[in-house]
Amino acid sequence: MIMLMALAAAALSPDAAIGRWKTETKNGIVEVTPCGGSICGKLVGSDGLRANPELRDVNNKDAALRGRKLMGVQILGGFTRASDSWTGGTIYNGEDGGTYKATVTPVDADHLRVKGCIIWPLCKTQTWTRLR
Repeated sequence: MIMLMALAAAALSPDAAIGRWKTETKNGIVEVTPCGGSICGKLVGSDGLRANPELRDVNNKDAALRGRKLMGVQILGGFTRASDSWTGGTIYNGEDGGTYKATVTPVDADHLRVKGCIIWPLCKTQTWTRLR
């Protein structure tokens, strides 16, 4: 019983967020890596990027960034480690060009809950699935 509890706790460690994840929408693929004392997530694939790897960040609210390729754009960053999640960070949405406050919480070894908020309680939560 103690071993099962230890395994469950390990699966819910914030470090379980490290890996490659498929988003709920557009079959996005985000690679989450350690980033100093935080985590960072880069967009490494999607339906649109498979069809056109040269897609640009045309919806970015910063006009100077609209010419950059979406492939490889950092969409997650600035998080602080909490007991079971990463909080206080941001997520970038290339579809509308907005950057939102975010929380990343490992649900289990294969699922990650990503919550982005314009302002609380105006939030959207997705569950991402680990790619093996």
